[in-house]
Amino acid sequence: MSPSSTGSAQALISVVLPAHNEEAGISRAFDVIGRTLDECGVSWEIIAVDDGSRDQTFAVISSIARNDSRIRGIHFSRNFGKEAALSAGLDFATGDAVIPMDADLQDPPELVPRMIARWLDGVPVVLAVRENRASDGWLKSSTSAAFYAVHNHLADTPLPPNAGDFRLIDRTVADVVRALPERQRFMKGLLSWPGFPSEVLTYTRPARAYGKTKWNYARLMNLAVEGITSFSTAPLRASTVIGAVFAFISIIYGGFILVRTLVYGVDMPGYASVFVAVVFIGGVQLLSLGILGEYVGRIYMESKHRPVYVVRAVSERPGDPGAPTRP
Repeated sequence: MSPSSTGSAQALISVVLPAHNEEAGISRAFDVIGRTLDECGVSWEIIAVDDGSRDQTFAVISSIARNDSRIRGIHFSRNFGKEAALSAGLDFATGDAVIPMDADLQDPPELVPRMIARWLDGVPVVLAVRENRASDGWLKSSTSAAFYAVHNHLADTPLPPNAGDFRLIDRTVADVVRALPERQRFMKGLLSWPGFPSEVLTYTRPARAYGKTKWNYARLMNLAVEGITSFSTAPLRASTVIGAVFAFISIIYGGFILVRTLVYGVDMPGYASVFVAVVFIGGVQLLSLGILGEYVGRIYMESKHRPVYVVRAVSERPGDPGAPTRP
């Protein structure tokens, strides 16, 4: 059923809420998001995915889910990461449209009614894009801008700058993303890959209502590498080109030394220059091996065919039918 043919009263909206150590604020998130969806006049469900929290996040989710049939809790056996939690949310969601959101409410629920309105008008993908990243600080803003620029230059699937996972996708789009076979999942790219028409809504991201971010620079760097290697082989081609250029230069320079020796009868002096050249070329070789290793590692991880996540428990109101899991 297309969004334009789905009336607001008949539409079911699924909100996917990944959560990791969100005990302090998850109940507030349910309350704020639920009230917002009630005001939209649509049927709704919230799929809260506890990504192996060490606190009582799932206990809070379970206590609410047992008394509200619109809320379902998914408990991972361990921490599999946000990308896996988003994948699980898509697998368990049954709605005509799906909205992934952060449980800390930095993705403002106030934007959801506008998303739903655009979807009901026939737009299959509604992106939420930050107007600016002033709240992130200079370093994080600069590295984020650099990532989007590099990724979009190298990859065939561009990412809208400053757009995170917060968006509305139609059921058709969600089913396409679910069918993608990757185990190493970069969800920003996978959600953009189907290529359905989209519209952009801008917003200013508020400060966290509670707690602190789980994303440090090391995790963000790993995610950036995951994104680039998932959607582009340009780094491999670049290492090939660099190797060919240095091989060509070495041939020219070797010929020059040979001619000079034959003409003047003396070797070229300079142990320092030889040392620098060897160290530099060795560094380039190690860099190329590292790039190759990233892709070989991805092949190795994909070849094992391990599941993206493992569900330890599902919490829902007794008597409610469970949603189908990922095959």
